[in-house]
Amino acid sequence: MTKTAVFAVVLFLSAGSPASYGQTSPRARTLVTEAVNESKRVTLWGNTRPEATAAHDRGKVPGGFRMDHMYLQLKRSPESEAALTEFISQLHDPGSSSFHHWITAEQFGEQFGLSQDDLAAVTEWLESFGFAVNHVYPNLVIDFSGTAAQIEAAFQTQIHYLSVNGQQHVANMSDPEVPAALASVLGGIASLNNFRPQRMSHPVPSYTISSIYQAVTPADLATVYDFNPAFDAGLTGKRQTIVVLEDSDVYNVNDWGVFRKTFGLARRFRNGSFRQVHPGPGLTGTAGSCADPGANADDAEATLDAEWASAAAPDAAIVLASCANTNANFGAFIAMENILTNGGPVPSVFSISYGGAEAQQGEGANLYVYSLYELAVAEGASVFVATGDWGAAGSDENATSAVHGIGINGLASTPFNVAMGGTDFADTYFGIPVPGPYWSSRNTPVYGSAQSYIPEIPWNDSCAGALLSGYAGFPAPFGANGFCNSSVGANFITTTAAGGGPSGCATGTPSVSEVVSGTCQGYPKPEWQNVAGNPGDGVRDIPDISLFAANGLWGHYYVVCYSDTAQGGSSCLGSPSR
Repeated sequence: MTKTAVFAVVLFLSAGSPASYGQTSPRARTLVTEAVNESKRVTLWGNTRPEATAAHDRGKVPGGFRMDHMYLQLKRSPESEAALTEFISQLHDPGSSSFHHWITAEQFGEQFGLSQDDLAAVTEWLESFGFAVNHVYPNLVIDFSGTAAQIEAAFQTQIHYLSVNGQQHVANMSDPEVPAALASVLGGIASLNNFRPQRMSHPVPSYTISSIYQAVTPADLATVYDFNPAFDAGLTGKRQTIVVLEDSDVYNVNDWGVFRKTFGLARRFRNGSFRQVHPGPGLTGTAGSCADPGANADDAEATLDAEWASAAAPDAAIVLASCANTNANFGAFIAMENILTNGGPVPSVFSISYGGAEAQQGEGANLYVYSLYELAVAEGASVFVATGDWGAAGSDENATSAVHGIGINGLASTPFNVAMGGTDFADTYFGIPVPGPYWSSRNTPVYGSAQSYIPEIPWNDSCAGALLSGYAGFPAPFGANGFCNSSVGANFITTTAAGGGPSGCATGTPSVSEVVSGTCQGYPKPEWQNVAGNPGDGVRDIPDISLFAANGLWGHYYVVCYSDTAQGGSSCLGSPSR
């Protein structure tokens, strides 16, 4: 389970009037210079899911099928984008007079938005097809809702039912088309489907190397990574807010308090707090854009994120922000968008533990994520994102083999977020006994047993891992006599591993489905990655930092107080979940 995103805080500690939210810029030149002619259209490439194929197609949805809170991502002029890039660079340059002079969402829109005429041209075009324009956000995003029939009429693409791996989905079957007159300001649609970023939590596998388990508790985390001196110095997250972004509520709000009490956080750190919110878009936005999702299949992820954020920053205010998914949007995106733009306080940290490969998401969705994080850093928030749990095979999540090549998490690959990778502890691999130098034979009253820093190895549950195959006595993972083709190796045929690799398809369209190919290009390497030790590949590489995140292959795993017993949880009143 990749939980390193939340730990890094310890180390770093009906549409309203556009003008009211600063979405328009009085300085922006008008980009739409001719009237809309529906007979002259262009295609928004990279806005179709790879699963939208004839093999998965189960027919067209009814014309009245609702697609609510679609996000149309606009784009600014090249000179305005260059000015924004330079501005963000200065915000993070200690030698600049703008260093850490964050701006509000309203100021962001005023300085780097579109002209009033351009916004009016787009919103009027949407409304001409009967769409409801719910809100216009300062980061050039239009929230609009409508039906499948309206989408087909406006964007010349149909919404179909799909059956993928036994699950029913809906998605557009071709890239949308838009009037050529508007092409200069239209970047893409974040989603015309209900394929969601995948959660990153994984339970302990049924087959492991070690028969001795070392459950990692908050006290262990603090010992291994030497948090205690920072805690003693007052660096506990006090007066800071961490927002964990989810599409589910926790199963039981009392689990968070039980976790803190069980593992000694409540007594030592008395300022920590927890609450759940479902943020709306502000006073002029359409009510209900953020519906309460309740507890659903992702409630284990939500619980784990909230509890371990408090373990890393025990005096911080932990806020779980969740919105219900729609047929066209991811609830965590809705929550983050609204928090950044509704005029409320901006948190110190956003934590995201979901993901999807760049080549799967498509250019439109990748552009939206880029825009969302860009706004966050301009407002002074830090965005921490888990790199993923499928190694470098981001398009082969939860699979037994990697067939799509290298593809990394598009939610973690932008230059505006900290990409958090995962490791495992190396003591089992090196044959260090327990008890021994790293683990005590007895727990402390708060269930701590780690005694020092523990050397780390890559987290990799796959038979393709060189360390695992060597430990099992095989000279190589591959080949007829390799570990993966052995009877023992058959238990480890999985892509589960810490994510990472080079950005490859942030923009462009693959020529081979889900594979970095065709016109795909990765994000350019940020200036701060042009240092010794990073690959000279010219693109953004992830992770940026890695901490323990394994799920038990070598006997180490995080505990969580999760009282949904139907999903394998435990309230911690008996024994913690793993």
